[in-house]
Amino acid sequence: MTRSAALLAAVLATAPLASPAATINMPAGATLRTEQLEAAGSYLLPTGPWREGAGVPVTATSGKITRQAWRIGGTGLSSYQILVNLRAQLDEQGYDILFECHTQACGGFDFRYGTEVIGEPEMHVDLGDFQFLSATKAGDAADAVSLLVSRSASAVFVQVVQVGEAVAQAIATAPMTATKAEPGTALPAEIEPDIGVAMERAGRFVLADLVFATGSSDLGPGRFASLTELADYLKANPGKRVALVGHTDAQGSLAGNISLSKRRAASVMDRLIKDFAVPAAQLEAEGIGYLAPIASNQTEAGRNRNRRVEAILVSTE
Repeated sequence: MTRSAALLAAVLATAPLASPAATINMPAGATLRTEQLEAAGSYLLPTGPWREGAGVPVTATSGKITRQAWRIGGTGLSSYQILVNLRAQLDEQGYDILFECHTQACGGFDFRYGTEVIGEPEMHVDLGDFQFLSATKAGDAADAVSLLVSRSASAVFVQVVQVGEAVAQAIATAPMTATKAEPGTALPAEIEPDIGVAMERAGRFVLADLVFATGSSDLGPGRFASLTELADYLKANPGKRVALVGHTDAQGSLAGNISLSKRRAASVMDRLIKDFAVPAAQLEAEGIGYLAPIASNQTEAGRNRNRRVEAILVSTE
């Protein structure tokens, strides 16, 4: 197998998601940062994107409410991939999805500050990368749930808000069961608390905070947190080698996208060598264009998700 083929196989290989259970299962390694319970409260459930002059459309819900913030260490999976799994669990439990959006499609900054969010540091929201979903139980509008998923350079954060009698009964009689979110195995255990463990076990790490100039292969200015973590890992493990693999959306030709993705990966490699003093012998840069999407290329949000650079561990020992 050629090096390019091996890299493509490594990127495309993902562990299957476990079957949804009767709960909202968080990935193994998830930790509950905070939980707020109300025996009788109200929650404005977002049902659409923020609009100029109108704000965020909402449906007023009331009843027994639980609010949770979870932290999942590592960046082996994107915020979108995690939301997809949680949504599948809601589908299995008979919920109807009212509204789902990603970052700018939600309304960006205005949506984030126009809806209820648990404060830092328990819940972190990156204004350039967040997902939102709201749903109600089929035939019971009083049973509602919302999910807000975002990330930092090294962790994913999930806010869960649930409204309904069933939620409160489960909290009162059997904490961490019924419809309440709990740690589990719904997602592959490749999400790890730091880049070192993620690279060793999952073999890949999404450099999620990188920013490139529009229409350019040039990496933007700044010392990105993901590059700091990757540089520290490589310096601590001089025998390890990493391939930086660029990805694009599906706009344009395959040849053009492969060229662009490789140039972007090379720009990241150059930054690691020049600014972080990572030995060139530990790095290589490749590009596979649009051949390994992690989201639909038919939406702007999906195309934004697909434009990325990943670090792939190529050492065999």
